[in-house]
Amino acid sequence: MLEYERLKKDRRRFLALTGLTPKEFKELHLAFGKAYEKAYPGDKTKDGKARKRKAGGGRKGRLSTTEQKLLLSLVYQKAYPLQALLGEVFEMSQSRANRWIHKLMPILQQALDDLGVLPEREPNKFARHERRQREGPELIIDGTDRRRQRPKSPEKQALHYSGKRKTHSDKNVVVVNAKTKRVGYLSQTYAGKTHDKKIADAEAIRYPREATLLKDTGFQGYEPRVQQTQQPKKSRGRAS
Repeated sequence: MLEYERLKKDRRRFLALTGLTPKEFKELHLAFGKAYEKAYPGDKTKDGKARKRKAGGGRKGRLSTTEQKLLLSLVYQKAYPLQALLGEVFEMSQSRANRWIHKLMPILQQALDDLGVLPEREPNKFARHERRQREGPELIIDGTDRRRQRPKSPEKQALHYSGKRKTHSDKNVVVVNAKTKRVGYLSQTYAGKTHDKKIADAEAIRYPREATLLKDTGFQGYEPRVQQTQQPKKSRGRAS
């Protein structure tokens, strides 16, 4: 079984499985524990009724601590394994893993929101969101693909098939602060075949006017209202 107490001693493995260092995990755990206690108070039952017996009695579950609960949440988000595999890793059934996922994902989202690290999702609020961060003005925009299950419909198969990735995928555009590597903006989800610039145009992101926006050739011709945009030139092979 994957256990927090053993895993935290191996920083490299911890980072690979959760996407966080042990120190970052501890910071997130503080907010996660508060969010969990608020959603599921110790003096209430699962149905929200007052407890007649003290909490903690009976058989101990596999996720008996909030550290284990957060660990499962992060492993699921980082690796996105099948629920049957997640159950094997944490020594529980697939159905129980499914119930824990649905129970813990809102808690994790609330904890991240409480820490103020969730990216902005509304394009017209991004400029104000960035100014509140008080970070450097250099931003990077890029498209991200992630694999998805092959759609049954032939039309959806064609729409979600990414020739670049050679697989069916979904796509988002993200804007990241170049200095801190913080993801400041996350677009809505589009089919994998959709071009990066087309998504950026559709989102109509409002940037801080003083920002410098770094972009790659996938955003050729994308010129939002910022201080400056920078794009590397295409490299050309030497003539033989």
